[in-house]
Amino acid sequence: MDLIVDITPNLLEGLKTTLLLFLIIVSVTIPLGFLIACVRVYAPKWISWIIQVYIYIMRGTPLLLQLMVVFFGLPLVGITFDRFSAAVFTFIINYAAYYAEIFRGGILSIPKGQFEAIKVLGIGKINGFRKIIIPQVMRVVLPSVGNEVIALVKDTSLIYILGIGELLRAGQIAANTYASLIPYAAVGVIYLIVTGVVTLLLNAIEKKSNY
Repeated sequence: MDLIVDITPNLLEGLKTTLLLFLIIVSVTIPLGFLIACVRVYAPKWISWIIQVYIYIMRGTPLLLQLMVVFFGLPLVGITFDRFSAAVFTFIINYAAYYAEIFRGGILSIPKGQFEAIKVLGIGKINGFRKIIIPQVMRVVLPSVGNEVIALVKDTSLIYILGIGELLRAGQIAANTYASLIPYAAVGVIYLIVTGVVTLLLNAIEKKSNY
């Protein structure tokens, strides 16, 4: 019990970094992914092809490797990030690619007849897309988006490779200091609590959209 009391401040400090990264990535990548999906679906073919290559690279290589390339590799060509900025940048370009594919699937799932009906009724492309298409797309993609959000909570631990003091790294340091596995168990419990809260929020959003 004394060990838990001793390590709790350090774990909570690591948790603050984990949550900060998580909130930044979620708030940026979901709208960015939707925008990329729209461009890929409706833009000229050559732009769509470029986006496909970008998505292929992001999905086809490990996130851990991307973190190392951004932080250790880009300085070789004159682009330097500090540790946290490198983590934010890498997670944004990685997760935006995944969300783009999810939203693209949602947009393509809407029957073409609805787009034709919007045109025939004179609703206007932008108004029709905003008021009729987007709500349906969001309802279709919510479960998949939720899975990615949960995965993001756990993936934030990968920034240990950059030496950032997030939750898992704080637990690792405590485990080495006290020669005990209890810090790892405490880290696992904290991750379960965070993912539990996020899951409840996602379920509430999904239930609210189930009209």
